[in-house]
Amino acid sequence: MLKKEVLDNMQRIVDNCMGEETAACAAACPMHTDAKEYIRLIREGRGEEAIKVIRDKLFLPATLGRICAHPCEKKCKWNEGHSPMAIASLKRYAADHFDHPENWDLEIAPANGKKVAVIGCGPSGMQAALDLRREGCEVTVFEKLPVRGGMMRVGIPAYRLPRDILEGEISYLDKLGVKFQLNCEIGRDKSLEELTREYDSVVVAVGKHQGRVDRSLAHSDAEGIYSAAGFLKEAALTGDVAKAGRAALVVGGGDVAMDCARTALRCSKMEKVYSICLEDSFAAMPSAPMEIRGALDEGVKFNHAQAIKAIHVDENNRVSGVTLKKCLSMFDKDGRFAPSYDEEATVEMEVDTIIFAIGQGVEGEFAKGMLEQRPNTTFVCDKLTLQSADNEKVFLAGDASGETVIVIQAMATGRRAAQSVMRYLRGESLTEGRELEDTWGYDTKLDMPTDWTQITGTRQGMGELDPKERVRSFDEVALGYTDEEAKREADRCRQCECKLCMKECIMLNDFTECPKTLFRDYLEKGIDKMDRMIAYSCNECSQCTLKCPKELDLRSNFQAMKAAYAQENDGIVPLDALKPSEAGQVKESSEAFCTTVPGADKPAETPRKKKTKYVFVPGCTVPAYTPQGVENVLRHLKDSLGDENVGALLQCCGKVSGFMGEEKKFDERNKIAIDKLDEMGCEVIITVCPSCFKIFKQTAKNQKVISYWDLMHDLIGLPEQARGIGKGSDVVFNIHDSCVTRDEPTHHASIRWMLDQMGYRWEDIERNGANTRCCGVGGMVCSSDPELYARVYTRRANDFNSDHIISYCGSCRGTMQAAGKDSVHMLDLLFGPTYMSDMARQRGYKSEDEMWANRLETKERLNAFRK
Repeated sequence: MLKKEVLDNMQRIVDNCMGEETAACAAACPMHTDAKEYIRLIREGRGEEAIKVIRDKLFLPATLGRICAHPCEKKCKWNEGHSPMAIASLKRYAADHFDHPENWDLEIAPANGKKVAVIGCGPSGMQAALDLRREGCEVTVFEKLPVRGGMMRVGIPAYRLPRDILEGEISYLDKLGVKFQLNCEIGRDKSLEELTREYDSVVVAVGKHQGRVDRSLAHSDAEGIYSAAGFLKEAALTGDVAKAGRAALVVGGGDVAMDCARTALRCSKMEKVYSICLEDSFAAMPSAPMEIRGALDEGVKFNHAQAIKAIHVDENNRVSGVTLKKCLSMFDKDGRFAPSYDEEATVEMEVDTIIFAIGQGVEGEFAKGMLEQRPNTTFVCDKLTLQSADNEKVFLAGDASGETVIVIQAMATGRRAAQSVMRYLRGESLTEGRELEDTWGYDTKLDMPTDWTQITGTRQGMGELDPKERVRSFDEVALGYTDEEAKREADRCRQCECKLCMKECIMLNDFTECPKTLFRDYLEKGIDKMDRMIAYSCNECSQCTLKCPKELDLRSNFQAMKAAYAQENDGIVPLDALKPSEAGQVKESSEAFCTTVPGADKPAETPRKKKTKYVFVPGCTVPAYTPQGVENVLRHLKDSLGDENVGALLQCCGKVSGFMGEEKKFDERNKIAIDKLDEMGCEVIITVCPSCFKIFKQTAKNQKVISYWDLMHDLIGLPEQARGIGKGSDVVFNIHDSCVTRDEPTHHASIRWMLDQMGYRWEDIERNGANTRCCGVGGMVCSSDPELYARVYTRRANDFNSDHIISYCGSCRGTMQAAGKDSVHMLDLLFGPTYMSDMARQRGYKSEDEMWANRLETKERLNAFRK
């Protein structure tokens, strides 16, 4: 029923509309936490609701608020303004102030009789356990450490993540009924093979607890040398590192290196800590700036572009110092990691402790002979499903899966593994309907232009313990936001979404969430299954396209639908509410209400053969409003351009038929007017109606079309009596530009020039000119949906700061009057007395009979020029 080009345009909207696109923060989050929503709730003082939004995705809000690497912030729109939102800090605020165990959702599905084992109690293992338990599985987590939390517990220092915070949030799993077996090492206390026999499925979620030391160096096994993992683990479990000395050197430039350096400062005997890395500046270091700043504040001494050339030991094989060499470059010409050094540029440094923060690996000995490991010690599995390549019952998560993970990504792999386990247990396809981005950060298609010169504000900092005091303990350094600080930071959020058309168009909000949703429904269901009122509610003002960053065209779709509905109804609009409008079109196109007035004959030219160069076409609404105004325009034109050169045509252009989708009727009615213009020998059509201007500009092939306003500006000037007439007026007008001619800037300029020439004062408003709003009449919504019409014209009326509105469209003038404004047509000012505020009143016809009577009077006044 709809033409291919219309369906193609609908598909173009579905493919390109950003109305359903996720904000960059939520898209970048592997767990797709709705940061935009919970920040909005914090801003509105609704913290209890904010924590519910967070907990809908995350069971560790307070933990993640402290230690998440926040990929969301890296994608925040505010990065363009060089000050990304403190999303993690706001998450912590919500958790610290509003998260109460009594409000936690403890609902689980009925028991399904399935048992699942999870190896590893880190973020990925716990997420998998949680999700499987909520699906009704009996879940047991096996952990070789005496504590829960994995690397969050033994790899992240307590000054960043207090242990009571972490353990308190893990207790959620206890409440759900997840079982834990601590101090149970798979491969020693229980074999993986046993688990695969005893359980219906197994999730391997072991973390990277295997630290690395540069074994290429002599004395790399000396006392005082640690891997980062080993050093941090001992500090986490005991509160100290027993054999750490007084001077430590940390090797590495990442976040783990900063954790090691700051932990070393808190060791009981430590006096000074140095840090070396291959990078040549702080900016080049992979560590987060806030972590570097924390280390600097606490006294860590940094040495960039340095590497260990040699380790020195004393007679007890204890580290006594190092020789450092200068790093010249980190990468070769092809961008591969291949450091080069100046072996002669050396520095001696006295240290008795060296901590290598140069990477970690997965301890996979427990799975030898059962699961294939990659060279980097992770296990071979399917990237999407995380199912082991060697055993269909086994699924991988977190570090063990081979994904480069941060805590939030580890949790996402745990969720993905749990989803796969459930599909496996139900005998379902592991891949059908799944996308990797479901549990992986992705780049959103949402791309909203922002003028940052108009936006101010910077990221809200967070209070911290004094560096001199805090290095004496593992007390938490960051103090968290106060209510005022959280509100101030939340207020900065841009609440990124598109839906600019939805914010502008009242009608769209009555029927859909966004154009993508709407036109997807049309394509999937077909036009016959959709509400016809959708098409008949469009004002055809094109504001949706103007607001759309992709400039998507919705209007033409609605026009095509109305045409399709009419075509099904023998070319006549099927909507009962519009049938009187069709009857009106028949009447105003009839000979009874139309006339042709040629230019005056010269005495020597009888019978007349001269063509009428200029033809004034007043349209329909202006003749119904001011017959005298129409007569005055024609007289002004004749006086200015010559009586014999100017004529008039009172004939409907067919616009209303076009609005209603009556394409055949429109063509017929418009052709009558065009034929008469051709018969008159018309070269230039002069209009006062914006709709007539647009219609004839599209359909008149043999004529130029110009508005009366532009003609005055460019050629003939104002009528003599109008010049300076407004100088004594006490009125300040607002101008309403017609949406029909929003793309005709000369019209806008001419109207303002005319007011200046008349001496009237006027003020422009924001929503005008090319960005003007529809008065509400467009698309015949005034008849098809009067209630919507009222909402549209009320909103437009509220755009103005004056009660006195000047229009140059008959329909717009009437609508602004209906909205309660003192609404004046430009012709009233041109041909009337000086306009004063006490002249405000209702104007125009008061009944349909009076409207038709005015049109007949206009005909008579025009015919008088024939005599």
